[in-house]
Amino acid sequence: MKRRVFLAAAVPAALSACGAQSIWATDEEVRAARYVSPEPPSITLLTVIGIPRGEGGHSGLMINGSHRVIYDPAGSWQHPRIPERNDVLYGITDNFKNFYIDYHARRTYWVAEDTVFVSPEVAEAAIRAIETQGASPKSFCAVNTGQALRRVPGFEGAPTGFSPIRLRNWFLTLPNVQSKRHMDGDPANNHDVLLRQRDGRIVGYNM
Repeated sequence: MKRRVFLAAAVPAALSACGAQSIWATDEEVRAARYVSPEPPSITLLTVIGIPRGEGGHSGLMINGSHRVIYDPAGSWQHPRIPERNDVLYGITDNFKNFYIDYHARRTYWVAEDTVFVSPEVAEAAIRAIETQGASPKSFCAVNTGQALRRVPGFEGAPTGFSPIRLRNWFLTLPNVQSKRHMDGDPANNHDVLLRQRDGRIVGYNM
């Protein structure tokens, strides 16, 4: 697996820039990281939203099926214990889910977590959809998230434009969406977040 160093200077000042890099972890790394959650099958849209203007900074998906993964198209979060294949992050335990959200929530952004519970078959279709989407170019986070969702039964109406807010507004029209709002006071450069993640756990973290 390609290792990437955590440096505060490497964290983008604006999440809307959405960096991209093609990475392919080995089968062994993906199998070793695999995490099966006890929670029901679900598809969760994660939207990073600016403070105070409410602009969309980033879109991603968390899918809980036979195992739990995060699709982070053109995203910038990474961890040395998490293998990646072209924007699909494997081994998403509760702690790593918190890492991902904590990384994006800061003084200038909050994270919307919107979840729809689905059948096991639909969850597996969603995992297949993100695994076949391919690495995303810069700024295509909402575009490729929408494109992947369109290949999932029940989500065919997803918009495929560049606006994370438009994608979220559509997602909120789906039946029985459960929403959470994550905010914290981390500095805009997220230096403190990266320090907390170095040893593989969140210290004093309160979601």
